[in-house]
Amino acid sequence: QVQLVESGGGLVQPGGSLRLSCAASGSIFSISGMGWYRQASGKQRELVARISTSDSTNYADSVKGRFTISRDNAKNTVYLQMNSLKPEDTADYYCNGFPVLFGSWGQGTQVTVSS
Repeated sequence: QVQLVESGGGLVQPGGSLRLSCAASGSIFSISGMGWYRQASGKQRELVARISTSDSTNYADSVKGRFTISRDNAKNTVYLQMNSLKPEDTADYYCNGFPVLFGSWGQGTQVTVSS
């Protein structure tokens, strides 16, 4: 069972930056594609960025050019660098596998973009 622990969220002003981290337990990390997902209040969870085992990345149109996903297999960690944040980026952010989800979600990390 893979355990996921997200961190790095917080309150930031529009235009600001945050770096999210997700630490994963288990040896499966290095052979799994990973994704960052977010869920805003009252909305469905959506995929915002993904990275393959060969470090190929893909982004939702809403974050393209502002967010960067990366991974460190030695640390079993995936990151999401978020720049030029907008109020509409406010959500709980989660990591998980992509395209295959792990069996459970972490607790997520809350990002609030507000002045």
